[in-house]
Order: sequence, then C-alpha cells, then structure tokens
Amino acid sequence: MTITDQTETLTGQWLSLDLDEWTRRVVRRHFDPVDGSAYWLRRRDGLDFDPRDITRYAELAAFGFFDLEELRDLDPVELVPAAVARPLGGRVWESGGTTGRPGRVFYTESMSAHHAAWRRFGLEATGFEPGRSWLYACPSGPHIVGRGAYQIAELYRSTVYSIDLDPRLIKRYIRRGAAAEANAYVDHVVEQVVEILDTGRIDYLETTPALLQALINRRPELVAALAGVGLGGTQFTSAMYRHFRGVLGGGLIGTTYGNTLGCAIGLPAESGGDILPYVPSYPQVTMQVVDREDPTREVAAGVLGRVRLTVLHDDLFLPNILERDQAVRYRTDGRWPCDGVANVRPLQNGELVAEGLY
Repeated sequence: MTITDQTETLTGQWLSLDLDEWTRRVVRRHFDPVDGSAYWLRRRDGLDFDPRDITRYAELAAFGFFDLEELRDLDPVELVPAAVARPLGGRVWESGGTTGRPGRVFYTESMSAHHAAWRRFGLEATGFEPGRSWLYACPSGPHIVGRGAYQIAELYRSTVYSIDLDPRLIKRYIRRGAAAEANAYVDHVVEQVVEILDTGRIDYLETTPALLQALINRRPELVAALAGVGLGGTQFTSAMYRHFRGVLGGGLIGTTYGNTLGCAIGLPAESGGDILPYVPSYPQVTMQVVDREDPTREVAAGVLGRVRLTVLHDDLFLPNILERDQAVRYRTDGRWPCDGVANVRPLQNGELVAEGLY
C-alpha cells in the first residue's frame, strides 16, 4: 500500500466515525484505572460524576473548560495514557507563547500519524501537485508547524527549502514597542525568502499571511511567479485573500488554521473571499463557535463568536478549550461530519496581544 493509499484509508475511516462512539472510546481510555493517563486519573476524584458514564459528545460539557495554564507547568507525559508503551518516544511541541510562557504537549506516534495524514489530505484537496519545489517559510524549533516541511518532503515527494524564523522574537519586540527592531527582523526574514525565490526554482511558498504581505510589498514579481501559496495563522482576512489572489494571477491558495493542540483544513473560499471556511481534523479535533459572554452556548450558523476546541485523541484528551480566536460558525451541510469555522481572527476583547508574523 502506498503512502497515498494509507492516508486516504485513514482519513476515510476517521470521517466515517460516530462522534458519540468516539467520545466514549477516548474518555474511557484516559480514565481507565490501570491504563489511563496520570493527569486525568488524578482529576477524577475531584469530579462530581464518573467520566466513564459519559455516552455522548455533548456530555463533555460536564468537564467545564480546560485551563491552558495547566500545560505551562504540567509534565506533558502525564497526559499520555499508560496504555501507550513506555518508555515513550516522540516530540514535545510548544504553543506560541503569545500571552505568556508556552504550554507543552507530547505527540505520540499515533498523534504524529494523524497530523501527517490530515496534512496530506489538505495538500491534495487544495490541488498542490506532488514532486514540486517548495519554500517553507514558517516557524520551526519547538513549533509543530515546522513539521510541515518534513511532511511535504516525505509524504508529497517534494523538494523543500526552508528559512530561519523565530516568531517569539518579533512578538517580544512588539510588546516592548521596539518598532525599529521589529521591522529589522521582518526585513531579515524577507531577505531569506527573497534569496531563495530569486533562484527561480520554487513552485510553492508556505508561509503566513503577514509574511506574504511583507514579501509582496517588497518584491511582488516573485509572488506572481509562484504556482501557489499555502497560508497558516489567524491573520488571513477577506481583503488579503482578494489581494493575494490578484497578485498570484490564478495561483493556488491553500489555508490551514490551528495550533499545537489541533488543526483545521481550509476549504475553498466562498462569495469571492467573503467567507474563508475551515473544517477540523475530525474526530480527534472538533471546534464549536460559542457565545463570547456565555461560552457554554453554541451560536447559530453564520454568527460570530469565540472558538472552543476539544481534543479527542486516543493519546490526548483536552475538553472545551476556549481559544483566543473568534470566528463565524460555518455549517457544512453534510459535506463534513461536523460544523466548521470561518473568517478566523484573533479574539477582539480589548486586550493588546502581539501577534507578530503568525
């Protein structure tokens, strides 16, 4: 069986799963008295219900909202069920650290395979061709987005160039009000991109909307020569979509949304870019759009609210995370097993948050 066949088999199996049945499986695995995860077994005694009695996805509301502060000090191994063979072998990935110290989670082999399968699914769905040359201008190091360079190279049989990009450094400059240093760092990153694109060898560019805009401001002809771009992050707006599409002159635009905890795949833009939709990598990741004042209540389709994320992986269970993002609830009308989100942006709550290049 080829890698393509394996990916299609995995994603097809996942999309056919019943969410309530999957919820029962994951919750019972993490709360198994012998093989469960140390973190959740410690939490069990403080709950006023038996998690193993949960039968439906909607009943996860009983856990309340998972506090991401926990991930800043917790040993990430404690979230992995004892059913996963020890000693563990895998990577610890970090959150962006935009609002403070980063949180950390451990990715098992199964989780990494899940992440890679959906990555390939998104590339194929967008129309990117295997065997082409890419420039991967995204964070790496402790950030799971950096894994994308290896996934494109290995799963998509492509030649992948990369640059050095530290998203935390520019956020530090912005928080300090050091505009000159921030602009100098953007120039440093763009110069790396330009040097590689100037070779004329690159078909596709993977980067962030902010960095692509900075590149267009300096060398629009390099972007116009590309066959397509892949964009990730929360700074992608309808105006940007239309602008980028014009510069690319018909080139592909693929999108992703997510973080270390869970990801969503971009669907084709609708209404000329007015709607930029995403669907989560079901069933291990689900996303709801909830009322900003009452995050226990899901808003109606087409209504703006706050993103609430739930991770339901065999090896990682994180219920009801209130993200610092806002979005419109996007109804998939049977094209996906659950609803998605659209027009994602950083949460507008009056706080000044340094988003930087990502």
